[in-house]
Amino acid sequence: MRVLQICNKAPYPPNDGSSIAIYNMGEGFIANNVELHVLTINTKKHFKPDDQIPSDYKEKSNYQSVYRDASVTPWGAFANLFSSQSYFVSRFYFSEFENSLIEILKKNVFDIIQLEGLFVATYISVIKKYSKAKIVLRAHNVEFLIWERHLLHEKSALKKWYLSLQTSRLKKFELEVLPKLDAIVTITDIDKDFFLELGFKKPIYTCITGVNVNSYKEKKSNNKKPKTIFHFASMDWMPNMEAVEWFLENCWEKVHKTVPEAKLVLAGRDMPEKFRKLNLPNVMVIEKVADSKTFYNEHEIMLVPLLSGSGLRIKIIEGMAYGKPIVSTAIGAEGIKYTHGKNILIANSPSEFSEAVIGLLQNDEKRKLLENEAQLLAEQQFDNKKVVEGLVQFYNSELNA
Repeated sequence: MRVLQICNKAPYPPNDGSSIAIYNMGEGFIANNVELHVLTINTKKHFKPDDQIPSDYKEKSNYQSVYRDASVTPWGAFANLFSSQSYFVSRFYFSEFENSLIEILKKNVFDIIQLEGLFVATYISVIKKYSKAKIVLRAHNVEFLIWERHLLHEKSALKKWYLSLQTSRLKKFELEVLPKLDAIVTITDIDKDFFLELGFKKPIYTCITGVNVNSYKEKKSNNKKPKTIFHFASMDWMPNMEAVEWFLENCWEKVHKTVPEAKLVLAGRDMPEKFRKLNLPNVMVIEKVADSKTFYNEHEIMLVPLLSGSGLRIKIIEGMAYGKPIVSTAIGAEGIKYTHGKNILIANSPSEFSEAVIGLLQNDEKRKLLENEAQLLAEQQFDNKKVVEGLVQFYNSELNA
């Protein structure tokens, strides 16, 4: 089987949810003897030098990237008002990438062209012109749903107006893409059901993001910091910023008052200034985590207080693989076949979330049971080679790839 992965973000190093999803999928294809080609936009915001990519992956994936400054700018946002396109999408369409795509399609015959997310679906017409491959959208999220959920919590009237316009355009684009696809690969069954409700009639398959489970068992630090709770995520993603604000405003005071020795660690790249300048007792902010494995092993309880978003939280997959006790909202844990109270704690209101965290801080036995069950679930469900093997079988059986 020959597969072309088209991406709007460079996958290596895999240091955020989408790049982990893309990179691990590629590794899974390679492990299942798929002839893989990767073509990616390498954006200014998430720039990753080609010379830092492991040579083995670079060679086996036929890796190629094209640079683009796709940053959101005030002028770009304003100018977009006079078009009918979604500003979320239009930033990723440019001639240099189109030319590279055409060159690859002329030189190679593919069975599957897998679009890693909606934002590269702008190239479907080019693909259809130069290739007879089956076009599959790997839907990391239902994109317009993220913004519809966010609008429920947006307080600024001006931002709400602008984002409502962009969300409407994004939804229109997402719905127009669906008939042009040969299949959809979702990361969660919830997203699968949503696409079915939207009227998608062609093959659709749920393929959770897998990980190399064994690599997470290797401890890199014995310097465990007791009574620490942490939030670790890319802080340039709106739902993550919203989640941290919600926890700080509604939960942290109660947690700290009940367990005074508790410490909160907020970590992740592109940390907004308002969080970097926080001056709260027992709150530490880390913008650059030097080694994620060491970070996970040093801290005790993981928080995922998401109020919006869609798809799968890769950080929960990683947290479970590391054996972390996790407190999450239901939205944060979407797509994972968990058992509340056994391998994760689900809490949706401020009082529920605070009490769940306090309970783990005060009960070592409960926390350790949750740790063991979380890691066991990861071993059973998230092994990357097996996960992608199922997708390859789907491509062979449903798309005759």
